This record gives sequence, C-alpha cells and structure tokens, in this order.
Amino acid sequence: MGTADVIITVYKPDNRLIQLLRRLIGQTVMPGRIILMVTQKAPDATAERIRGWIEKELTDRPVKGSGSVRLIFDAVTEEEFDHGGTRHRGALHSDADYLIYMTQDAVPADNHLIERLLAPFADSKTGAAYARQIVFPGADAMERYTHLFNYPAESSVKTREDLDRLGIKAYFCSDVCAAYRHSAYDEAGGFVRHTIFNEDMLMAAAMLDAGYSICYQARARVYHSHQYTALQQFKRNFDLGVSHRQYREVFERVRTESEGVRLVADTAKYLIRSGNGLLIPKLILHSACKYFGYLLGKNYDRLPDRAVKACSMCRHYWK
Repeated sequence: MGTADVIITVYKPDNRLIQLLRRLIGQTVMPGRIILMVTQKAPDATAERIRGWIEKELTDRPVKGSGSVRLIFDAVTEEEFDHGGTRHRGALHSDADYLIYMTQDAVPADNHLIERLLAPFADSKTGAAYARQIVFPGADAMERYTHLFNYPAESSVKTREDLDRLGIKAYFCSDVCAAYRHSAYDEAGGFVRHTIFNEDMLMAAAMLDAGYSICYQARARVYHSHQYTALQQFKRNFDLGVSHRQYREVFERVRTESEGVRLVADTAKYLIRSGNGLLIPKLILHSACKYFGYLLGKNYDRLPDRAVKACSMCRHYWK
C-alpha cells in the first residue's frame, strides 16, 4: 500500500483537533508523520502553546500505537498563510508515498479512514482520492442535504473524458480530507503557491490533464459541517468567484453555474418532501448570497480595494 503522511492546517483549534489526532493515531493503517501547519498572528509562541496542549492531551489519554507516529509542527504567520503555498510547505516535510491533507475540524468517522482512502491507489492511474463528508449531529436539514448532494453514498472515479458530462464536478476534490499520490503531486508542480481558494480543485484539474483519475471514496468518511450565516456564504462564494477569475484558463473550460442551480432546486424539493418547508426562506436567502457573492468575486478586479477586502472571507490574502 505504501507510506502516508497527514498534513493538517491549524488556526485557533478547538477540541475537534484533539479528536482528529486521537482517531488518526488509532487507524488500522497508521500515518508515519502528522504535520501540523500552524497559522499564528505574528512570529510568537502560538505554535509552541498548541504543541504543548496537544502533547499533554495525547499523553494524558494515550492511544495504542501513538508512539510510532511522529508529530511535526511548522508555524506560519497570518501574512504568510496561503491555501496552496502553506499546504505545499507541509509536503516538503514528507517523503511518504501519499500525502493526506485534512483540516483541523474534520474528524474521522472510524478507524478505517486511511485504509479506505488509500485503497483506490491500487490503480496506478489514480492521482487523488477524497473522502465523504458527513454532518455533525445537530446540523439542519438544509446542511444535511447539501452534504448528500456533494458527497453521495456511492463512490465514483473521474477522468478527463468526463469534463463535458460533469462540468465543474469533474474537478471537485476537497482538502478537508484528500489523499494525493506524492509522485503525481510533484509531477503537477505541487499546489499553486498563491491562491485564495480552490487549491484542491486546481490540483485535480492538473492531474486530470496529466492523465490521472480522481476518485471519490465514499467508504472513507469524516465528520465535517458548518452552519454558515448568509453573510459568511456571501464571503465564501466571493472568494470562490475570485479563484475562478484568477484561474479562468482552467475553470472556463467547463460549465460552472448549472450545478449550483440544480443544488438549489433539489434542496427545495427535499425540504418540502421531508417536512422542512419552513427552511425554504433560509434556502432562498443563502442561495442569493452565494450567487451574488460569486458574481462579485468573478469581477473583483473591477472593484475598489476596500470593497474587495470587505467582501472577502480571507482578508489576509489581500495584504
């Protein structure tokens, strides 16, 4: 199967990071290294505080086999942080066959995550595989259906022959929990070094262009969900639009907006069928915020700098 290292971006973590680490070091297939890329406000002791907190938590309640996993901490300032560049810097700490990227709030659903995530790489043409995301308890019906829409129960494999059929979905891959064949990652040049968003989809596009396939592995599951406000949805989709504008040579090759329309229509039908029709106004508001945020983001270069910073979720990107 080969060796695997896990690279996690960390910023103001909570106890979900501890849950994530505990479940990682209890896997049926163990990572060799867990590399934590810690973002801090300035060159200060934040990374060391987080290191101490993590090591205390793991020592107080040890997990069998955890001693064989090496924890590596690397700190970047907020000004240095970049969605692609910071993750690529994490890859420089690894000589493993596979790079597994996760976010600090993605919690493995069981101890088979790594085993199942790496299974598709038995096919030498697999360049990347990403996990199914399931909602945390308490998520509302709208959030549950969005996850079902984007992360169905059936696995699938995408190649460049699927671009016309799938559109933007052919590029879909999520670094919330995704594994990359290290050699294919290097062949593609690694993640783009300066991007506000979508480093995972840009890598998937590069791998498809190189003849590799992207696997959605539904049997590898992590808990991950957010209850974004309408304003947060606007800002998140503004950044999405910025990314599509900046890398239009990639994203204009495929249709990008029809999937969003289908998601809204299917979600509305689901809410009505499931007796959650009172969430329809919320769906309309959030969908409008997503759409107008995306449109503004695609035209960010026509906006004043102050407006761009106000609309963006990643304000540090513009410094």
